[in-house]
Amino acid sequence: MTIKQDEMLPWHERQSGYQPSRDNDYRTPYQRDRARIIHSAAFRRLQSKTQILAIRQNDYSRTRLTHSLEVAQIGNGLVHQLKHSAPADAPFQRWLADTALIETVCLSHDIGHPPFGHGGEVALNFMMNQNGGFEGNAQSLRILGKRGSYSPLYGMDVTRRTLLGILKYPVLHNEVVGNYPPKPERFRQFKASDWAPPKCVYQEEQDLLSWIIAPFSDKDKSTLQHTQRFAPECHAKSSHASFDTSIMDLADDIAYGVHDLEDAIVLGMVTKEMWSDHLEPKLASLASPFLTEHLSRIKTQLFSRQSHLRKEAIGSLVSWFITSCQVVENTAFEHPLLRFQVALPEGQRQALALLKNFEMQHIIQRPEVQMLVYKGQQMLLEMFEALAADPSRLLPREIAQEWQKNTAEGHHGLRIICDYMASMTDDYASRMYNKLFVPSLGSVFEPM
Repeated sequence: MTIKQDEMLPWHERQSGYQPSRDNDYRTPYQRDRARIIHSAAFRRLQSKTQILAIRQNDYSRTRLTHSLEVAQIGNGLVHQLKHSAPADAPFQRWLADTALIETVCLSHDIGHPPFGHGGEVALNFMMNQNGGFEGNAQSLRILGKRGSYSPLYGMDVTRRTLLGILKYPVLHNEVVGNYPPKPERFRQFKASDWAPPKCVYQEEQDLLSWIIAPFSDKDKSTLQHTQRFAPECHAKSSHASFDTSIMDLADDIAYGVHDLEDAIVLGMVTKEMWSDHLEPKLASLASPFLTEHLSRIKTQLFSRQSHLRKEAIGSLVSWFITSCQVVENTAFEHPLLRFQVALPEGQRQALALLKNFEMQHIIQRPEVQMLVYKGQQMLLEMFEALAADPSRLLPREIAQEWQKNTAEGHHGLRIICDYMASMTDDYASRMYNKLFVPSLGSVFEPM
């Protein structure tokens, strides 16, 4: 069963309108999207942005770039599994992403994340909380749709369906933001848990959001943007996303839950005793046939100190999750791109949640990790304050010109500073901080 060409045309559209291909260029729209992502400066910068463990502490742990590559590989595996494990005439098959599309969505899902991991995200949200906030996924959409280098107006000018795929939270900032406490008088009193951003699209991108979801019916648009608020002071949360987004999101969770665990094991942050005491009993309690048969072997291989055995264990877990995926229907939606979703069966879903929670508790929340997160946050807070105090003096010339143009048009200009800081790699931010604040470091001859 094939999709009528006119059904696909809205999803091939770009904000700039129809652009003819170069001579003898037979690539699909999504292959062109993928090329734009891979060749962009924003994508390259991910090689020096923290995933979980700080870069420069070792040369083994994953960066945002290697994580994105792994998410793309897993996303590709999920699509391949769904394509070949279900009947060819299953209704969802007509709308299942092809390789180029799902790789594009997965490769670009973290492209807006700032330096120093989620700690940097919280710091920038603190500085922007009175001016629209900051959130990594919202920044990814902003780069792809407005700030990338392929168009002066439309960012990377990728197709509508690619933008829909990275749209994890299709709700605007002002509709979901909760209440923050009073700001502390000094940055040293900054408490990160008070300033986590709402998951959203920036208010400035309201027109972009409207363009992305324009092909859907009014009913589907309304349902897609439904939110839930569990306490009056808390951020509200969006409830829905697209078919492609569900594949990307699951691939992201698998990469985080399994591959990032490997880093911690190799670096000695997770020991066999920790696994046995805190994770293995919970996994065993799920009564999964796969875990019942393989959990003991997986533990032995993970902590064997032999890379080929460890890789066998990691591969077994990833394969288990991928081959378990299934398509479910949300009958609240009319359009197939919203009605179909990819999910794990309950047992596998709980197992993946246990892996992620274990990493949060025993890796990310460790004091020695959080000290580095705190240091990165403090660096960003101080730099943002300095740049915002005298932008025309301290910003790089091209950014300063953009800031001046923005303020001349009646805007406050802080979003331009925030864009600049979010684009920084960990290394660049560290050099900038030294140049601004450390008397013995920095030189006029040192390029930024």
